[in-house]
Amino acid sequence: MADVALRDVVKRFDEVEAVRNISLNIPDSEFVVLVGPSGCGKSTTLRMIAGLEEVTEGEILIGGNVVNDVPPKDRDIAMVFQNYALYPHMTVFENMSFGLRLRRTPKAEIRARVEQAAKILDITELLDRRPKQLSGGQRQRVAMGRAIVRNPKVFLFDEPLSNLDAKLRVQMRTEIKRVHQKVKTTTVYVTHDQVEAMTLADRVVVMNGGRIEQIGRPHDLYHRPKTHFVAGFIGSPAMNFLPARLQPNGEALMLRLSPELAFPVPPAHAARYRPSVGKDLIFGLRPEHITEPRGEERDPRYEFSMTVDVIEPMGMETMVFFTVHGKEVCARVEPTAAKPPGQPIRLYANLNHMHLIDPATESVL
Repeated sequence: MADVALRDVVKRFDEVEAVRNISLNIPDSEFVVLVGPSGCGKSTTLRMIAGLEEVTEGEILIGGNVVNDVPPKDRDIAMVFQNYALYPHMTVFENMSFGLRLRRTPKAEIRARVEQAAKILDITELLDRRPKQLSGGQRQRVAMGRAIVRNPKVFLFDEPLSNLDAKLRVQMRTEIKRVHQKVKTTTVYVTHDQVEAMTLADRVVVMNGGRIEQIGRPHDLYHRPKTHFVAGFIGSPAMNFLPARLQPNGEALMLRLSPELAFPVPPAHAARYRPSVGKDLIFGLRPEHITEPRGEERDPRYEFSMTVDVIEPMGMETMVFFTVHGKEVCARVEPTAAKPPGQPIRLYANLNHMHLIDPATESVL
């Protein structure tokens, strides 16, 4: 096992800068997920770590050694791709052992490694089958097994669950996490799915436009985003954003969202936001913090009424959509509290979880 480090890494394709001066340290045995929209540079970064793309500028280190000029086969990494890349004429055992046989590993050791990996992945009974006899999830387990038997320093996953249906993706996320808990190999995982990133990672690296927007643990990214992009990208449904302005209200502050809608700023936030009084800002609040009024300790100053535009029943909760000053807003309410479209609904905004963003810098205040 080994740590991975990227130092001021740049990747250009002709005049296009796909990765822009990124630095990242991944300690030994950590599971790090690179997440972001299509074209943000996450897969290119992974391919540079693997040696499948050359680094234009900067350095990549694995186990403390610079590997910029080291070919992929000598980097002691194992990669699992979106397509399983299994040999159709070989059995599962033969597919998993293929790399070891090329290295002339002793037969007894090959069998021991394959059987151990098969046990970890719960595919022991599949070792004599061929890929066409397997389901998509089973094929993905075989691809993971082929990587595990090599006992590499680093695992690299390039959107490995993209070809699976929704239910199987959830199942395989659990499998991948369980495997990492057992083998503890340093892992770099790429996905565009922020739910996948949040559920799998020790730390998440959010990328946008070839740059790293924020690095942090899932809980920190969700509750303490540093930029407008991270606040909107992390979370499903996405955070609500509304134009806002802070106004003085005696010793306190008032948050004005529309001519008809304003709330007092919670005292805990007042000192931090006071320098932004009078500025045009962006107000952010997640749907789960806009609910029906609950409990006896609620503050009526944060209650408001809106007309329902659309509802989306989800079983254990219902998404309610309404409009504030021309902007759509989503709330999460108990199913029994939801009202049909066109009807008024009483809601409660928990501003203890609010975010204010400076539109000029895109930074969260």
